Amino acid sequence: MQRGSDRMSVHRDDEMKHELQGLLRSGHPTRTEEWNDPEPAAEDDPDVTYGPVTPGRGPTYLEALRLELARNLTRGTFPAGPRELTRALRRGHAPDALVEGLERLPHKARYDNVQELAMALTDNGGSGAAGPRGA
Repeated sequence: MQRGSDRMSVHRDDEMKHELQGLLRSGHPTRTEEWNDPEPAAEDDPDVTYGPVTPGRGPTYLEALRLELARNLTRGTFPAGPRELTRALRRGHAPDALVEGLERLPHKARYDNVQELAMALTDNGGSGAAGPRGA
């Protein structure tokens, strides 16, 4: 039964099926124009998985840890101690390596932000203005 509200004719539908047949069978783009296909990543492209990379250096361990902590903790979590932060990470299904690192921190310490926490976890945190409170 024809409804009359078809956007295209039966002939155009058949043409479109024929055009898509190669794509559906091959599983990859079948365009002949090379500029129309997405370009694959090159071997010398910088690795931007852990944030921006400046020329001449990749992300340091502190930067990668800070980014991973920021992905799993919110601003509302801080200020907090290791116990509260451990609970927040477990609630958010964070990787076990992050949770295990927090369990080694002093229980009375308090951290105001992700930077302080990352510095304490990498043992770069000192007793300065950026260090943890109460340690």
